[in-house]
Amino acid sequence: MVSELAFSTDDLAHTRFAVSPMWEVVTSFGLLASAAPHPVHRRWVEQVRPRVAAAGLDRGRLAELVPARGYVCDFLTPFPRVPAPTLEAELAAIRATPASRVRQDLDTLGGATPRRRALRADPPAGLGRVTDEIEAYWELALAPYWAKIRAVLDAEVFHRARQVAEHGTGHLFNDLHPSVRWDRHTLRVVRRCSTVSRETSGPGLLLVPSVFAKGVLTWSRAPEPPQLAYPARATGTLWEPRPVPHAEAIAAVLGRSRAMLLTELAAPASTTDLAGRTGISAAGVSQHLTALRAAGLVSAHRAGRSVLYARTAVAESLLTASG
Repeated sequence: MVSELAFSTDDLAHTRFAVSPMWEVVTSFGLLASAAPHPVHRRWVEQVRPRVAAAGLDRGRLAELVPARGYVCDFLTPFPRVPAPTLEAELAAIRATPASRVRQDLDTLGGATPRRRALRADPPAGLGRVTDEIEAYWELALAPYWAKIRAVLDAEVFHRARQVAEHGTGHLFNDLHPSVRWDRHTLRVVRRCSTVSRETSGPGLLLVPSVFAKGVLTWSRAPEPPQLAYPARATGTLWEPRPVPHAEAIAAVLGRSRAMLLTELAAPASTTDLAGRTGISAAGVSQHLTALRAAGLVSAHRAGRSVLYARTAVAESLLTASG
């Protein structure tokens, strides 16, 4: 199935990029729901899938709306009004979805399960419960890794902007994905299901890079511009361990123990995990993490009865500079 999206000069003028937390939620959740192994995201899946299962999120309301394959309810990916909306802003947009639109998306999704029937009967209450689950999933699966994910997405947008400046919009479209081609003022997108066209959407185009998207995904609903989510470049390096060859430079400033903890947080970990790996007492680890968090180098995320600590973007920059 080929979608053809015609472009006028005005459409090109209204083509832009956005980084969307909710696109990462739906694509990552679909990846976890898939039984097929994923070579790029294997480390992330191995860390996150047990947490999601322990919280029951793999069989909750979000699971009813995000299948491993096929259509995902459009109201879960609201149109981003700004280049980088927060998760809170997108959840507010989801909760404000008109009841008629929720029911339309559920009709497209098909399958009248009890939870879907409840959402259809009372969309405002149902959307509140869905967004509560999304927040819980975010804390477990994406928030501890968001600094790394966001760095890849921001680099992708920067690269594409430079591509447009140096080679033009046509070159950008032809380089996005093998299923996307630009030809004579028309963008052609090969899709297994669903189509996108000017008749079903507004002017312009919103391009949304995603680290978890396996292919091109489209969203089309007038009067908003169509959305096209596509796999971001450099995703393959996202979960690779990054050695810190000059950790002693950081240790001279932060102290050996705190530098060691930052190095160990290449992947999110609990106080117990860090104590076992570093030989520092649990009380000592907790004290150091509190100091690192106060300095903006570490973030904390609730995971059931434990707390996961992760390096922030500031810490990633600090370690990269030291190396």
